[in-house]
Amino acid sequence: MADHGSRTGAGAGNGAPDAGPGDIGRVVVSAAADGILAVDADGRVVFCNPAAEELFSRPAAELVGKEFGFPLVVGETTIDLMLPNRNVRVVEMRVTTALVETDLLHVAALRDITGRRRAQQELEAALERQNIVVAVAAHQLHNPLATIGVLADTLLDHRAVLSDRARSAAVHRIAERTAHLQALVRKLLTAARIDAAAPQAVAEDVPVLPFLIERLGNVTEQIEAVRLSCAPGLVARVDRLAFSEMLTNCLENAFTHGRPPVRARVVARDHQWLEISVSDHGDGVPEEFAPHLFERFTRGPNAELAGDGSGLGLWVVRCLARANGGDAWYEPSSAGGACFRLRLPRAPDE
Repeated sequence: MADHGSRTGAGAGNGAPDAGPGDIGRVVVSAAADGILAVDADGRVVFCNPAAEELFSRPAAELVGKEFGFPLVVGETTIDLMLPNRNVRVVEMRVTTALVETDLLHVAALRDITGRRRAQQELEAALERQNIVVAVAAHQLHNPLATIGVLADTLLDHRAVLSDRARSAAVHRIAERTAHLQALVRKLLTAARIDAAAPQAVAEDVPVLPFLIERLGNVTEQIEAVRLSCAPGLVARVDRLAFSEMLTNCLENAFTHGRPPVRARVVARDHQWLEISVSDHGDGVPEEFAPHLFERFTRGPNAELAGDGSGLGLWVVRCLARANGGDAWYEPSSAGGACFRLRLPRAPDE
């Protein structure tokens, strides 16, 4: 530790309070913070309290006599503190000066705000996601609603002369646009539930074949374009609603971005896992875009042409698959299109 006896009156011109005779510890312990350090005019630590040892994850013997390493400017600032394990703590530092006998000391009061900073970043990210959700919803809802409005006005206009075929086509278009809106709202609500908390899977035994047949009938009018392959006795151990959402999104993705026929196939990989694949005969996924398929709000290069720009479906699929103990991924289809696979737990054999 350096000899401070020659620094008489140092810092007095800055209005630093004179602590008078006494040790450094008595000066610094009165500061209100988690960790307290006293640093001399050479920038070396001359005192630290136990809270500072914990904050730095180092004993006092490794701190005292070493350079502090951060600018000591009177006032408040924030520093990133590197720990021995390479983790980083965000620390709020308040610096004052004090005279101990004739020596000027900088007293740094340190408070760990890592949790507060993380919460702030999470809040900012959540707000940004909400803004994106609102923007996506506004964009995606506008065109279908406008179409429905125009068609409804036409059907209600008694002056319009429409053939039965034209009226039927208008009603069919309204139904199709309504189904599109329902699918979008479903994805947005599921995304909101995922954001609110990690999805809580309530696992139950779900016989896969009858479940798939039921979902196919509810999901698409193009059921005749689906080739289904599944052994009758396969049973998944999965949350039923999550399973329905995963399968629905995979099928919608295949019909929106691919071309029929669409093949849904279920196989047992072993006694623990089932693998469900949904493949199409479209153009597949560009190689450069494949790594981003399951990212939230990521839209494919032909999203606008396909009429689905939500960018939520596959992200929802992976979130729900992992919440159920499985996973979801993409592979190029052997038929030249896209293939999306789900791995889900298999119910134990009785």
